[in-house]
Amino acid sequence: YTRFRYGEGRRIFLMAPLHHHYEQKGWKETQVVVRFWIITMMLVLAGLATLKIR
Repeated sequence: YTRFRYGEGRRIFLMAPLHHHYEQKGWKETQVVVRFWIITMMLVLAGLATLKIR
C-alpha cells in the first residue's frame, strides 16, 4: 500500500505485533499494557452501550 501511494516502500509499523512497535518507539512495556487495557475497557463500554440502545 505505501509503495503504491508514495512510490517507495515505507513501513506503517516498525515491528509486528503492534505492541512491539510501541516498544521500538521508546514506550515501556508496562505503559503499553496499561494503555491497551484502557482502550479495551473503553471499547467494551461502547459495545455494551450499543447493546443497551437496541
